Amino acid sequence: MMRRFYRRILALAATPRASWWLALIAFAEASVFPIPPDALLIPMIIARPRAAFRLAAIATLASVAGGALGYGIGYALFDRLAIPILQLYHLEPAFARFRAAYAQWGLAVILIKGLTPIPYKLVTIASGAARFDFPLFMAASLATRGARFFAVAALLRHFGDRARDFIDRRLGLITGALAFGIVFGFALLRFLPG
Repeated sequence: MMRRFYRRILALAATPRASWWLALIAFAEASVFPIPPDALLIPMIIARPRAAFRLAAIATLASVAGGALGYGIGYALFDRLAIPILQLYHLEPAFARFRAAYAQWGLAVILIKGLTPIPYKLVTIASGAARFDFPLFMAASLATRGARFFAVAALLRHFGDRARDFIDRRLGLITGALAFGIVFGFALLRFLPG
C-alpha cells in the first residue's frame, strides 16, 4: 500500500500542478492538516532535482503563511474555547505560568520545534495562544522552516538518483522511521516539563 502511495506521489510530483499542491499542503499543515509537506516535497525534488530550491522556497513561504493562520487560530479561538475549560478546572494560574514561560522561551521553542518532526501546527497555535510577539514569530518561522526545507532540497539535489534508489529499496524502513519520528515528537511534547 505504501509503495502504491509513493508511486502516486511521484506521479503527482511530475505534473504541472504539483507546485500548487505543495503550496496548499505546506500551508494547511502549518495550521490544521496532519500530513507534513515533506511527503510531497521529497518526491517532487527526486522527480525534478533542478527545481529543488524553487520547491523548497514554495514550501517555506506557504508553510510560514499557514503558520500565520495557525497563530491566528491560537490567538482568536483559544480564549473562546479553552479558557472556559481552564476556569472549570481552576487552571488559570497554570496557563498564566505557561504564557510567562512562552514569553521567555518561545523563540527557542519556535526555533527548535520548527526543525523537528513535532507538528509545526502545535507551535503556531501555541504561539498565538501565548500572544507571542507576531513579527518575531514570523521571522523565526521563516528561519526554521526555510532551514528545514532548503536542507532537504540540498541533500536531495546532491544525492538525487542515489536518494531515489535508496527510497525505492527501503521504503518500508523509511516509512517506519518517519512514523517513529512523528510518534517520538508527540511523546517528547507530551513529557517535556513545563
